Amino acid sequence: MDNSITKQNYWLLSTCLFSFFLTWSFAFSLFPIWLKQAIGLTGEQTGLIFSINAISALFVGPVYGYLQDKFGIKKHLLFLVAFLLICTGPFMIYVYGPLLQSNFILGALLGGIFSAVTFGCAIGLLESYIERIGRLSGFEFGKVRMWGSIGWAVATFFAGKVFNINPDLNFILASLTACIFIVSLIFVKTEVLQSMHDDEKSKSESVTIYDALNLLKLPDFWGLAVFVIGVTCVYAVYDQQFPIYFSSLFSTLERGNEMFGYLNAFQVFLEAGGMFLAPFLVNRIGAKNGLIISGIIMAVRVLGSGFAADPISISLLKLLHAVELPIMLVSIFKYIAFTFDKRLSATIYLVGFQFTTQVAASGLSILAGVMYDNLGFPTSYKIMGAVVTLFVILSWIVLKPTPIEKLSKEEVG
Repeated sequence: MDNSITKQNYWLLSTCLFSFFLTWSFAFSLFPIWLKQAIGLTGEQTGLIFSINAISALFVGPVYGYLQDKFGIKKHLLFLVAFLLICTGPFMIYVYGPLLQSNFILGALLGGIFSAVTFGCAIGLLESYIERIGRLSGFEFGKVRMWGSIGWAVATFFAGKVFNINPDLNFILASLTACIFIVSLIFVKTEVLQSMHDDEKSKSESVTIYDALNLLKLPDFWGLAVFVIGVTCVYAVYDQQFPIYFSSLFSTLERGNEMFGYLNAFQVFLEAGGMFLAPFLVNRIGAKNGLIISGIIMAVRVLGSGFAADPISISLLKLLHAVELPIMLVSIFKYIAFTFDKRLSATIYLVGFQFTTQVAASGLSILAGVMYDNLGFPTSYKIMGAVVTLFVILSWIVLKPTPIEKLSKEEVG
């Protein structure tokens, strides 16, 4: 296809991810700190918030995945996401925050729905869309995804200081940066791809509910679920309230908030470099091995956090996320592309990966909150780390081998 169209789509989709993560980071990078310090919630209440967010995503994720597989490379759902991104500031300032203080349950329910459709499931929708465009156009997903990491890092670098001035300013910035997303999305060229890949269009239109439900009968689907539930899900639950623990290690909460913003920004800048390099590594070791390596790194970070008792040690462990996430994201898409029907890539990613994560997180988030309140963060981290380690071993047994030769021939852009 026209190389200029490929380059244009690469940069426009990179800008979409950059601005999406700017918005997400301004709104949610300090979310647990906002819940505790600005709203005044306990660890258990914060855990309940994350649980409700996860349950909400249970219903949104499969719908997003199925519809996007039906739409193929059309942008209908992404324009809906763009509108909701722009609404982030007003919703958080005038609806969500006040409701959490006056009517906690109602606020938590509305917030969970908004979080799922705007961010929690929308990121999977956007990533699977970009991966599909990349396969058709000839560029690597990881090289686009790195711009999302840069966007998160840029916003997080300022979020800590802005929060200390006024938490609402971060939400205002979130809505402003969302405008970049919708403008970039408008100019993404899909017409040429549709005309050049008529078979892709017919394959997308042939996707049925039965095809999606049939995934539940596949042993390989449940093998992937073992990794997702026991490794990535427990790790995600661990990371939910990590900023609270990190901030508590400093002389003042304000200093902790500011330092977390700086550290998170540095970590995500490193993560962006990892996103650029990860495809080269995964293409050479295979997708299954990439998933196992990322799982080992997650286990090390969670267990290590149970023993780290000072800001320097916990900061070094935080930086491991910059190594783990790129390898895991690139590997999961390549594993899906090799193991399952490519027509259902969005459904598998949003159901097999994100939906399964939310199912487990909906219960584990509350349990984690109770553990934090009663056992403390270090002991809770040791228990979580042991669970992650066990499931990494199980995943090595149940995940399907992925031939390196096939991946390197078909997936290298």
